[in-house]
Amino acid sequence: MEETTSTIMAALSTLTPSQLTDLTNSILSSTRRHHLRLTFLLSSPTLFSLTLHHLHTLSLSQKTLLIARHLLSSLHHLTRHLQPASPPLSTAIRERELDAVLLLLLFCETHNHNPEALEAPFSDWRLNLSKLFSDTLLTLSSSYSSAPVIGACKGTILIPFVERVSRCWRLVGAMNCGGGGGGGKEFGEVAASAAAVVALPAVEVAVGGRECVICKEEMRVGRDVCELPCQHLFHWMCILPWLGKRNTCPCCRFRLPSDDVFGEIQRLWEVLVKSGAKE
Repeated sequence: MEETTSTIMAALSTLTPSQLTDLTNSILSSTRRHHLRLTFLLSSPTLFSLTLHHLHTLSLSQKTLLIARHLLSSLHHLTRHLQPASPPLSTAIRERELDAVLLLLLFCETHNHNPEALEAPFSDWRLNLSKLFSDTLLTLSSSYSSAPVIGACKGTILIPFVERVSRCWRLVGAMNCGGGGGGGKEFGEVAASAAAVVALPAVEVAVGGRECVICKEEMRVGRDVCELPCQHLFHWMCILPWLGKRNTCPCCRFRLPSDDVFGEIQRLWEVLVKSGAKE
């Protein structure tokens, strides 16, 4: 987890002060919203029982997807100032699923730090979790209210958020791949999203001698070809089938957005890695 956290912090260190302030405000708003939702969930015996039952009905792969969508939303927060504008995958999540993932992550956190709270009968879980969560909120709330945005960014807002992202990354890696987590884990090839493909520009070939690396034929001067965001050119009839199977440039492996949750996680993770490496 330390490696993942270090990678994210290295990437964020490249942001300007105004970008860092904007990011912090966005994270603070999201964190408060999730805290309010989790507080309501833990204060309602009926909602807690329904959410717990819903979690019990989910398979391991469905639980993994829940955490992955939550992780993807967090990565969008962290990378929106680091990548070129592109049509991202929607991370909208229904209220029921938000309750489920917040409770699931609370269970994971409690299991790691206060396992005795989950060793009690099911009937005691809500009260035990409520007590632990309330203690955490008491610590955080005073920091949120007293710290200025930039100061809070370095301590009570940004760093805990990055650590939560790292834990989600490790959980998704472990649950999806059957082993330990960590940065750099590949999730496999995925197709580029339709929105990203439709947005690709057509450009006219200005000079001769340029080859389409897919078909190995020369691109004729004056012909309209496809330009990827990395500025590599391809025949439309060559690149479209390619992007229907994979979201990477055939030349440099630049990743286009995908409609696949795990593919998007991998793409945004690479944005963080490359941004941090420039520092």
